[in-house]
Amino acid sequence: MINVTVFRKNNQISGFELSGHADSGPYGYDLVCAGVSAVSFGAVNAVMEMTGVELVIDQGAEGGYLQVIIPATITTEQMGTVQLLFEGMIISLEAIVREYHQFIEIHNNEGGTPNATS
Repeated sequence: MINVTVFRKNNQISGFELSGHADSGPYGYDLVCAGVSAVSFGAVNAVMEMTGVELVIDQGAEGGYLQVIIPATITTEQMGTVQLLFEGMIISLEAIVREYHQFIEIHNNEGGTPNATS
């Protein structure tokens, strides 16, 4: 099961964490894992490319883990773009949940952002 936790502070995304494996198919043919990876890495890459924001990223060496934290030191303009892109990511992940809910769950945490583990 892939667990997605979206961290929010003051109604804004402050970070997110993905953990686990979908195991919806054999290695190399797991469509849920591929979809979640494409959506999340695409959003992270878009944020960094379009805003220049240096996100705090921690990845598991064997896959199955990604934590992204938005730094508090970004401008209001950058934050607006970051929020738009990550909200789009969440909408895409929710579409995956609707079709494959047995393999992925999304949780919201209104308590802010976890400490970076790296």
